[in-house]
Amino acid sequence: MPNSSPSAHPTRLLAFDTSTDRLSIAVQHGEQRFVHEGEGGAQASAALIPAVRQLLAQAGLTLRSVDAIVFGRGPGSFTGLRTACSVAQGFAYGAGVPVLPVDTLLAVAQEARTRSGATRVLALLDARMNEVYSAPYAWQGDHWLAQGDMRVSAPEALSPPDSPADAAPWVLAGNAFATYGQRLPAALAGLARVEAWPTATALLDLAPPLLAAGGAVDAAQALPLYIRDKVAQTTAERLANGGLK
Repeated sequence: MPNSSPSAHPTRLLAFDTSTDRLSIAVQHGEQRFVHEGEGGAQASAALIPAVRQLLAQAGLTLRSVDAIVFGRGPGSFTGLRTACSVAQGFAYGAGVPVLPVDTLLAVAQEARTRSGATRVLALLDARMNEVYSAPYAWQGDHWLAQGDMRVSAPEALSPPDSPADAAPWVLAGNAFATYGQRLPAALAGLARVEAWPTATALLDLAPPLLAAGGAVDAAQALPLYIRDKVAQTTAERLANGGLK
């Protein structure tokens, strides 16, 4: 069904994210959005392409008629990022359209702004292996500005980003609270929390200024963003951590 939230810059876009355990897809055609949310993880690779084709049909579009393919490039699940990149590449090569890779933590910040009006967001995503991905962003009029580097760390190592005394308070946003909420440091205990994921609708919201700034690339550049080299634990490491993933 069409989503009731129109874009301020109507265009024709396909967006999807498979970086978490959720599968999120959206198609924009003019002022209408068509959205699919489902289970990700192991199901994403099989479900993504049929769901995309169904949404495009609902929107009255084909792959060749979209202006760009927008996807969450990471950080996130290793398998999920490879799925998103390979599908984006295949679609883009076949249809002859550009791709727009978007950072998943930036999409979390945008989703938090949509849900709560937050303008200063410390975005957090579950990185598994007893770690979280994080990045701070501040909303500056009509776009987000990074307030520090992306990083991966133990939840206990997080700290509030620096900010002017008169700035809006920081908001924690992401999908890491159920797993790591009790392990966040005391310095973050008083900050508001917003459950948020890198949704396809957030990608659509972010796309117009990124496209205007020249962010679209050809299919060969549909590459994942990793911020750690090691993507899995050994059996001994999992056991040492209580069997946690």
